[in-house]
Amino acid sequence: MRRIAISVAASTMTLSLAACGALGASGGSDDASPAKGNDITVGLLLPEKANTRYEQFDYPIIKKKVAALTRDQGRVLYANAEADAAKQASQLQEMIDDKADVILLDAVDAHAIADGVEKAKEAGIPVIAYDRLAEGPIDAYISFDNELVGEVQGRTLLEALGGNSGGSTQIVMMNGSPTDPNAKQFKAGALSELNGKVKIAKSYDTEGWKPENAQANMTKAINELGAANIAAVYCANDGVAGGVIKALEAAGVTDLPPVTGQDAELDAVQRIVSGEQYMSVYKSYPQEAENAAEMAVARVQGRDIQFDALTRDSVDSPTHKNIPAQLVPVVALTQDNINDTVVADGIYEVSDICTAKYASACAKIGLKS
Repeated sequence: MRRIAISVAASTMTLSLAACGALGASGGSDDASPAKGNDITVGLLLPEKANTRYEQFDYPIIKKKVAALTRDQGRVLYANAEADAAKQASQLQEMIDDKADVILLDAVDAHAIADGVEKAKEAGIPVIAYDRLAEGPIDAYISFDNELVGEVQGRTLLEALGGNSGGSTQIVMMNGSPTDPNAKQFKAGALSELNGKVKIAKSYDTEGWKPENAQANMTKAINELGAANIAAVYCANDGVAGGVIKALEAAGVTDLPPVTGQDAELDAVQRIVSGEQYMSVYKSYPQEAENAAEMAVARVQGRDIQFDALTRDSVDSPTHKNIPAQLVPVVALTQDNINDTVVADGIYEVSDICTAKYASACAKIGLKS
């Protein structure tokens, strides 16, 4: 996997080769579908609703981009599995039966969905793995550099702790769902920064990425270690961080240790403003979603040169090698750069963040319109 440098601020990137007269030309995708018109159907399978990004950003952005790319003739068939792998398998089969032209798949369980991906392939429907690397014969993959996400989390956590403690400082790791291959990459990236520099006293996986599961696991860690003996908590995403913070506050902790996150959810940004959460990882959902829509449309319309330009990286899954991919850069989000990231990219208005509850905290860090 090619490494991508951390972006200071992510911004929307659109690749268009129309001016060169290249679209529709024959290129390097051997299995390209026959060229289709604008009247296409893009299937979109998203994994859950616990993370607010999917309903709030991914689906509406992809729907809007597909419409723009097809002169409002293309449509998006959308289904959310709500963290149920069996439900997602049924949704995928339904899209195959409905003869979707291409499917964007964000897998609940990357391994379990492989049979469904194979069925789509047999039906001549390209499948693009979106955000999570599914197994099976997928045509392409678009996501963020997941190990880099973990590295950014781990590095920023060490900065909050003041650097290398010689391995004596105790932290808790609250990882993501064991069925999500991204979670393994986040963890690997974080460990590459943390190993030997802190003591990982407890480490948990968070089933289904559910905040309540993270809260229960954190309560166990507090009971076993003592809240005063936990210097920081690595949390794989913002929902997990929210559950961890609830457990700490329920245990009477008022001076919260540094807690990481990911996804820049509004609640998390507000917790960063108030000092409850130390950081999140901001990932430009507009960039990922818009480029995924471009990949899907280019793939099904046989625009091979455009498709290849959008997939200049490559990744390996447990079942397939050298999968064409696009890896989108990320940035650490702290109190210092809220204006330069989620506000500058139009994800949130300052007024969304600085509600009455957070007005004084916003003023303290100079966050204003």
